[in-house]
Amino acid sequence: MNDTTGAKGGAKVITAAILVIGDEILSGRTKDKNIGYIAEYLTNIGIDIREVRVVPDIEGEVVTALNALRNRYTYVFTTGGIGPTHDDITADCVAKAFGVSIDVDPRAKALLLTRIAEKDLNEARLRMARIPKGADLILNKVSAAPGFRIGNVHVMAGVPTIMQAMLDEVAPTLKTGVKMRRAAGRNRQGASRCDDRQLSVPGRWQAQH
Repeated sequence: MNDTTGAKGGAKVITAAILVIGDEILSGRTKDKNIGYIAEYLTNIGIDIREVRVVPDIEGEVVTALNALRNRYTYVFTTGGIGPTHDDITADCVAKAFGVSIDVDPRAKALLLTRIAEKDLNEARLRMARIPKGADLILNKVSAAPGFRIGNVHVMAGVPTIMQAMLDEVAPTLKTGVKMRRAAGRNRQGASRCDDRQLSVPGRWQAQH
């Protein structure tokens, strides 16, 4: 996990990555609404997003990406894959990445029981209470089903309203650094120059062909 020293006064730059997990994102069936929200939220509190990855519901790919990111950045925020269906494998992948066991957590089960009658808490729903050993819960006020935090990894839901509630819970626990200021004027000028270059490309191609 890396913090880097900023240019001004030796201030720390706190870094982060977002790992989006789910075949539905990669296929286009679901349009991601979390990346931009998380990036803006964290930038505003002094955490610099350095990388975003989207991986399928394949254990090996999730574990490999997670291990790479958590060793490179101060924090990792994952979204997706902690629901009740068979392809919600994020919790198991995180447990494997950290080399810990996973089971139904009594704390998580108790939270589910605040919204679901015990007779309706079937095996599928209990999947949402499976938490890696040693992890802390991330509460959410929308559905009660928790995310969790282990090491520098924060595991959150893919449903935007639930993810946002979890991020609000997580934010006060995060260390923050120098805010990365990007001047709007420079961005606009940069975009304009980029547009000019892009507009000139077809002409060059036409001349060559």
